[in-house]
Amino acid sequence: MAGSGWLALRTLPGPGWVRGSGPAVLTRLRDAAVVRPGFLSAAEEETLKREVEPELRRRRYEFDHWDAAIHGFRETEKSRWSEASRAILQRVQAAAFGPGQTLLSSVHVLDLEPRGYIKPHVDSIKFCGTTIAGLSLLSPSVMRLVHTQEPGEWLELLLEPGSLYILRDSARYDFSHEILRDEESFFGGLRIPRGRRISVICRSLPEGMRPEEPGQLPPAC
Repeated sequence: MAGSGWLALRTLPGPGWVRGSGPAVLTRLRDAAVVRPGFLSAAEEETLKREVEPELRRRRYEFDHWDAAIHGFRETEKSRWSEASRAILQRVQAAAFGPGQTLLSSVHVLDLEPRGYIKPHVDSIKFCGTTIAGLSLLSPSVMRLVHTQEPGEWLELLLEPGSLYILRDSARYDFSHEILRDEESFFGGLRIPRGRRISVICRSLPEGMRPEEPGQLPPAC
């Protein structure tokens, strides 16, 4: 299933990773909602998958998140990584976060089963600061952002396996975001079949939180 989605993505003309309701929202979020396809090599994707699988296997998929934002998921926070994975995460930090930003020490790992999805939500400022950056593994998916006050303003991000997405500032606070369920997973007219999806998510430190303070698991994508 995921393989057919991967092949379908090759047919997209041009960059093809971001689409929106109009030029204004595309311009507004040009630097606030970013997709970097091919950020990971196949070997790097396999490295991360191999490292998170043992912890994920110890958990069952859940269908009732504490704030009802996620369906069909399991998750963990991970602070100890192999040298190879640390090198990947350092590249994420350099690509997505400014020199003055401090990251939460724990990385959020979220595993969606093939029928799993994330409902529209806006992350609480208690859980992360102005920037989140996520690596997508295993399956392509579509992330949709919708303005909380003007629902006619929207953006969609096509997230290939191995891609990096970055949400900053206005994309974090003024827009909800979600991962579409399989039956709704289209990017324009292109069907994007959903399989199992793992995201590895780095977050900037919330304002006023010390780096050593633990955070509750957030409803992030």
